[in-house]
Amino acid sequence: MINSAEKRSIVFQARGLTKVYEMGEIKVHALRGIDLDLFSGELVVLLGPSGSGKSTLLNILGGLDTATTGHVTYREQDITSALDKELTDYRRFHVGFVFQFYNLIPSLTALENVSVVTEIAKAPMDPAEALRRVGLGERLEHFPAQLSGGEQQRVAIARAIAKNPAVLLCDEPTGALDSATGIVVLEVLERINRELGTATVLITHNADIADMADRVIYLSDGLISRVRKNENKKSPSELHW
Repeated sequence: MINSAEKRSIVFQARGLTKVYEMGEIKVHALRGIDLDLFSGELVVLLGPSGSGKSTLLNILGGLDTATTGHVTYREQDITSALDKELTDYRRFHVGFVFQFYNLIPSLTALENVSVVTEIAKAPMDPAEALRRVGLGERLEHFPAQLSGGEQQRVAIARAIAKNPAVLLCDEPTGALDSATGIVVLEVLERINRELGTATVLITHNADIADMADRVIYLSDGLISRVRKNENKKSPSELHW
């Protein structure tokens, strides 16, 4: 559990966040006014059905999309008004992304896939160390086609953490995996959060996964409907779905 003042420092602060997508004469309100604080060292699950605004919120936090109105600050820096180069540097140096699909380069080994990121990071982790942290120390020279889906996702996690990001943003990281494999991936994410202190935000529509979070933020129709703090977090090995 997060106790120290240092660990409780605010990483993200969102105020009045809206996002409207215009498709001809149709306007889709993906976010309708989000106020949110996210803290370093915590593991947060964004929970809600498809279309609730989870991915839009995550993409704005990660600098992959921009808000229509409102502000997001990252460590007191306003990223909603950042220039393209500033957003590129922000994504490159501060944020690790894990998506449902692994996006590995098929012609590169696991080690080389991770090295692609560390070559442009400011203070990277050793690529082999990143792979060891996700339990793939013996698979460094294997290509994606030689790895299972769960192993490929763990390579993607290693790639995300190898830049030593302050934030790890995960969009349905177990969505393409069966339950047993998904739990292995969640164990890796929980361990990274605990050992490295990386603020971790995990999107899911699977309510069972929420039990491993410090906080669960429920989204519905572009709004935060409620927030639940888990006083007794479950380990991923206790989860079932």
